[in-house]
Amino acid sequence: MLFSLSIRNLAVVEAVDITFDRGFHVLTGETGAGKSIIIDALSLIAGARGSADLIRYGCEKAEMEASFDLPANHPVWEKLKDFGLNADPGELLIIRRDISLQGKSTSRINGQLVNLTMLREVGERLINIHGQHEHQTLLRPDRHLDLLDAYGGSLIAPLKAKYQETYAEFAKTNREWNELRNTSQKMFQMLDLYRFQLEEIAAAKLKIGEDELLAEEKLKLSHSEKMMDSVSGAYELLYGQQGLDTIAKTISRLEDISDYDSKKISPLVEQLQTAYYQLEDAAFALRDYRDSLEFNPERLREVEDRLDELSSLRRKYGDSVEAILNYYENIRRETETLENKDEILDQLQAKRETLLKRLLDEAEALSAARSSCAADLAAQIEGELRDLQMQRTSLKVELGVIEDPSGVEWKDKAIRLGKQGMDTAEFLISPNPGEPLRPLSKIASGGELSRMMLALKSIFAKHDQVPVLIFDEVDTGVSGRAAQSIAEKLCKLSASCQVFSITHLPQVACMADKQFLIEKTVLDDRTMTVVEPLSEEGRIKELARMLGGVEITERTLHHAQEMLNMAQAQKGIF
Repeated sequence: MLFSLSIRNLAVVEAVDITFDRGFHVLTGETGAGKSIIIDALSLIAGARGSADLIRYGCEKAEMEASFDLPANHPVWEKLKDFGLNADPGELLIIRRDISLQGKSTSRINGQLVNLTMLREVGERLINIHGQHEHQTLLRPDRHLDLLDAYGGSLIAPLKAKYQETYAEFAKTNREWNELRNTSQKMFQMLDLYRFQLEEIAAAKLKIGEDELLAEEKLKLSHSEKMMDSVSGAYELLYGQQGLDTIAKTISRLEDISDYDSKKISPLVEQLQTAYYQLEDAAFALRDYRDSLEFNPERLREVEDRLDELSSLRRKYGDSVEAILNYYENIRRETETLENKDEILDQLQAKRETLLKRLLDEAEALSAARSSCAADLAAQIEGELRDLQMQRTSLKVELGVIEDPSGVEWKDKAIRLGKQGMDTAEFLISPNPGEPLRPLSKIASGGELSRMMLALKSIFAKHDQVPVLIFDEVDTGVSGRAAQSIAEKLCKLSASCQVFSITHLPQVACMADKQFLIEKTVLDDRTMTVVEPLSEEGRIKELARMLGGVEITERTLHHAQEMLNMAQAQKGIF
């Protein structure tokens, strides 16, 4: 569960620190009080993109920190381990997100820096936020197949993964087959050029890195006379009378007087002896290096000729020896393919047909699994909708295929195979008995969409193990008994995960285990949002406001108390 949330300098929030419990939480307050900012903060914690526009005016950065209390077997711990992050399942999981005025975002998990992709992968396992805009997902049939596959879980996922692996191999083979089949005459005219280039590059017997080695050798050979003169001179100076002989004489003189003041003279003698041996080693090294030097005009010409040859090849085929060799390998394969076009086409065609047969078999198996899950999903959604005062609603997840004249043959028709398989899916609904099933996008009202989405969330909550569900005004467009049914559904849902809801409906608010009031206040001419956990007395006043508007009367207070009492009694039945 979400244990605590701390927000600093986010929009109109200056400083907010909240702790939470298990169960059902609601956030209430006047429109524009800043309830959505709490959701924004949790979205950022879960990996949403942030910007400097979110930072409170006059501040350097916005800071958010959330701590989670999770069971040791929660999948997020394994994900953290995969990322190489240290995390002890016996302790709280702490996520921190900072956004600077420069737009830079810094994220940490248990104090360890993570990038946004890592944060998002962790966040999606911790928090699921449903806002009003998510209703649009239900209006898009192209998203319905994703919802069905998510529901199918362990049944659909392995079949889909197997299909997609075959699909990728088939797509690659099909692309190669088409490209080779459509090879133009111009490509065959390139064969002679390719053969010449292959011979030229092969004859050069290139070795990776040889151009750098040759350039070094040329530099050395070009200046070998000067180097010989300088090194010989250095050796003579060091080993002759001006060098080691002078130091040896200095040591001898000091040794003659060392008995008179050994404490000071002896260390000097040792220091000079050490210097003498080091300089002697250096002199011998100079001598050996001098002896290795030679002036070799013939070798210099060979090196220069080879560098000219490499330079010519680089101008034609690539900016380095490695690039030239890569080019050689590419045209070698191209030449081989062109020279054996018919044979390779036959091989690709045979492979393509084998893969296509396997692909259709796997697509059919995937479609059959989806068909089975579609019936189960429709039945479960209908059951959830009955709890949400849509008792007579019928629903079907209809599967179909896309016919395409340029597609593949399947059961006497040409169909399109895509990365997701052969299927399309669309939710069809009939809100009233006697009416035909029609696309959800054609007939569903805002209130029906809200309840439909809540039904889906209730179903998926049992599958995805996300511990925190957040609903941003999921009750939009409903009232009366429908609002009460949504409140009851959210309350029941909170038995398996922690639920948060931003609401304007007293029917929903009264069912919460904990209620927070979001208010705007002005202090020193600055507007800020504050979050206050409400006591029972505070909840009664807030419910009375939600019931009666501006004026709170004895009647609305009594009604609010009555609603709370009834809610407590109702929750005792669950």
